[in-house]
Parts: sequence; C-alpha cells; structure tokens
Amino acid sequence: MHRRMQVRLIVFVLAALLLAACSSRFVSYGNGRYSKKYQQAIHVVRKGETLYSIAWQHSVDYRKVAAWNHIFRPYTIFPGQRIKLVANQEKKYAPKTKTKVVSKHQTVTRSRHKYPIALQKKNKNKHTKIKWRWPTDGTIISRYSDKDPGKKGLDIKGRMGQPIYAAASGEVVYSGNGLRGYGNLIIIKHNDVYFSAYAHNRNLFVKEAEKVKLGQKIADMGNSEASRPMLHFEIRRNGKPSNPLRYLPNKR
Repeated sequence: MHRRMQVRLIVFVLAALLLAACSSRFVSYGNGRYSKKYQQAIHVVRKGETLYSIAWQHSVDYRKVAAWNHIFRPYTIFPGQRIKLVANQEKKYAPKTKTKVVSKHQTVTRSRHKYPIALQKKNKNKHTKIKWRWPTDGTIISRYSDKDPGKKGLDIKGRMGQPIYAAASGEVVYSGNGLRGYGNLIIIKHNDVYFSAYAHNRNLFVKEAEKVKLGQKIADMGNSEASRPMLHFEIRRNGKPSNPLRYLPNKR
C-alpha cells in the first residue's frame, strides 16, 4: 500500500512538470512573460488595443505587424485575436516573380507582392521633414539612452495639470491606458515613419482617428503610473525608439 502511494506521488510530480513545460510554450497577454523560445512571438489582443499600440509596445514597425498578419487598412483588430510579432521567414519580404517566355530573345517578368503596399514603400518618405516643438515646459529628469531599454525617451518634470501639446501635426492612433507602465497615453502618427507618444497624463483631450495640429493641447500633465507629475515623451522611427533631442528645437 505504501509503495503504491509512492508510485502515485511520482506520477503526479512528473505530470505537473510536464504540464508546466507545455504551458511555457504559450504567450500571455502582452505583459512580457514569454519563454525564451517564443519570446515576443504572439500578442493576444485585449479590449481597447490597436495595431499601433501593440506595435509600439513591442518596438516593432506597425507595417511589419500588419504584413505578417495579413491585416490591411484601416487595420481593424479584435479582442482575443492572436497577432504575430515576428516574421516566419525574412525572405518572404521579397516579392515573388514569375517569368514568362515570349520568344527566344524576349522575356516578361511579373512581380506578385504578397504584403501591403505600405511595407513595400517603407523608405519612400523616410526623409519627410516634420516640424517639431517641445510637448511641454519643465526640467528634463531622465534622458534617452541607447544602452538602457528603460530609457526610451525623455521624462519632463512639471506640475499637475499643466498643458501637454502635440509635438508635431498628425493623427491620433491611440488614446487610453492599456499599455502597462505608460498610464494615460496618447500616440500620434505623423507619417508612415515617425510617431510620438505622451504618457502619464491626468486627462486626455483627443480621441483615436482625430487629426491634431502642431502645438494643439492634447492632455493635462499627471502622474498616472508615475511617482510624480511628469510627461514621458517618446519619438519612434520605423517602430524603434529614437532620441527626441535629435528632433526637438534647442531651448533658448
């Protein structure tokens, strides 16, 4: 009887270990708890998220995310939808070609693009000029760092309720509080290459799909998911964080 109980205990432990190993293969809801093998491979859409906010959260170009998941404009996604964050094969970016022989001395090559035109023309407006301004007044208490993943932008200290302005003209592609660590957040698309983000706000005054102009008031400074009233400001280029001081005018 005692030996039978020992066998059952061993079987139970082995089954628990096997279940844990299998469960590690699945991805949680975008909170960064991934196994190494499947790290950042899948994001399960939550209510209120947009394709842009998901791409922002994982520092990926939204056009690539759209292409990998065959999502076309206006990039509609649904809660529970599984979004791939990596390509199956990089060579899939290259257009497939078909060659038809017309005669012995002439051939016609036709390209068949599998992915959205936006991705194919990724670099077309790469050098488009954007007029930038500072999003708010205040002292910079944390600067961008290439080496520190926790410093993707600028932290600007100010007072509760002071105005936050659009740093450039564009379209609001996210307005909410669904990205952990950002609090009440606004993301603005300036063109296919450049985006900016405004985090830790108290009040948000613009909605998704709304057009905003340079210098327009979009929020009040707050301390949502922050230890003090401050603005966390980021600029992304092709989905990757870029030093905002490269774009903002010098302060007098």
